[in-house]
Amino acid sequence: MIPIQDLLHRIQWDTEFAKADFMIGYHDRVEDRIVRIPFSSIQLTRGEHFSFDVIDEEGTPRMVPFHRVREVWRNGELIWARRV
Repeated sequence: MIPIQDLLHRIQWDTEFAKADFMIGYHDRVEDRIVRIPFSSIQLTRGEHFSFDVIDEEGTPRMVPFHRVREVWRNGELIWARRV
């Protein structure tokens, strides 16, 4: 399985692949559930190998470690899932 960092960077940089609608599902430890967000809601920082930021409804960035990503959806189809 492709590492999640590589998949997220492919979505970010491969313009042909990125012409789709992507959703990222990560485990929220506080709510103890999978939260799905559009790829456009995340910020990947160059050189950051452990996490990305999610911009919440209030506009506040929240750090999400890559290991908490559980699924990636492309046009409604599950294309990546982490076994827990």
